[in-house]
Amino acid sequence: MARVYIALGSNLRDPLDQCQRAIAALAALPASTLVKTSSFYRTPPYGPQDQPDFLNAVVVLETELSPLALLDHTQRIEWEQGRERKDERWGPRTLDLDLLLFGEQHMNSTRLTLPHYDMHNRAFMLVPLAEVAGDLPLGDKGSIVSCLASLDSSTITLW
Repeated sequence: MARVYIALGSNLRDPLDQCQRAIAALAALPASTLVKTSSFYRTPPYGPQDQPDFLNAVVVLETELSPLALLDHTQRIEWEQGRERKDERWGPRTLDLDLLLFGEQHMNSTRLTLPHYDMHNRAFMLVPLAEVAGDLPLGDKGSIVSCLASLDSSTITLW
């Protein structure tokens, strides 16, 4: 079993409902157990600012699924909840599920990079991740808490 950390984000069509339904879908995945969920956080958009604030959280799963099998499941959940993949980066979305960490696994493929390639620069990912796994190391970047300390998280509040 691998311990997996998944970031959730939503800023369209009732973000709280979107994330609660996603958590329920993740908890129902085969060969997987929901371990913990962070609090829900209100965060300003990353990228284009002309969109609503996001609800962000992190879920911890224990799973026997492979990274790519889990990615297939998360993309299916996103699609079932109305996610449309567009060329615009960092735009509004009903649901975004990002695999942040997958046990000790490292992967760099066209479909998936593990650990997440830029989480150490994204306070909206690190604030909820620190809540559920603050001392966890992020490779040569230091711990989650030390990475977060170098970022401005002053605009992130509880949902």
